Amino acid sequence: MSSANAASPFAFKVLTVNTHKGFTSFNRKFMLHELRDAVRTVGADVVFLQEVQGTHERHTARLANWPAVPHYEFLADSIWPQFAYGRNAVYPHGHHGNAVLSKFPILRHENLDVSISGPERRGLLHCVLQLPGRSANVHAVCVHLGLQESHRSRQLALLCELVEREVPADAPLVVAGDFNDWRRSAHRVLEHRAGLREVFLHSGGTSARTFPARFPMLQLDRIYVRNAAVHAPMVLPRRPWSHLSDHAPLAAEISL
Repeated sequence: MSSANAASPFAFKVLTVNTHKGFTSFNRKFMLHELRDAVRTVGADVVFLQEVQGTHERHTARLANWPAVPHYEFLADSIWPQFAYGRNAVYPHGHHGNAVLSKFPILRHENLDVSISGPERRGLLHCVLQLPGRSANVHAVCVHLGLQESHRSRQLALLCELVEREVPADAPLVVAGDFNDWRRSAHRVLEHRAGLREVFLHSGGTSARTFPARFPMLQLDRIYVRNAAVHAPMVLPRRPWSHLSDHAPLAAEISL
């Protein structure tokens, strides 16, 4: 990092949320419009989305308030002019995957398929962001890992390989999303192999509980950083988030 950058700290806020394709738990109610309002209130500069719907022909015909554009574009609206989408799961009536919404230019992005076997389709969406007045670009990876521990172990290894291969050692890096890591084994792997620290664990000694959203018990969602100082990690208020998805969101302010 240049001396000019080092002399001028820069902070930005990130948010991660599994959107559950716009539905509440058990798909009881379509809540994407309310979710968009809630996402806006956080004031995040970069938003990491998992299970975000690209298209779904049946829902388009069945639901009167189904957006005419992909969900990630609907959520971005006029707040986040830049967005990238990585299609993970494809089925006869549509597809869904990960997305990153950004107030900063996305210089490039690539979606890495880390599906192992069976019906679970998973991906790592890697974006390179250009921050104002900074010479070092920020790398952002949106993560959604599998439900089986053996799959997650291999997917964590693929994530570490992605970081080793694509992210310069001195570049700021944010990795966020749904890790499905109820055994909390990712912390050790990501710190040892990729130098990543989880912001809630580093700040308060434990990761945040995010699932199920109404009565969170499991620490499934995470925000990891490298080459960054972290300030004010927070679990957002229970309402309205507990009624908008099956996962609670996480947010943190990151200072470079």
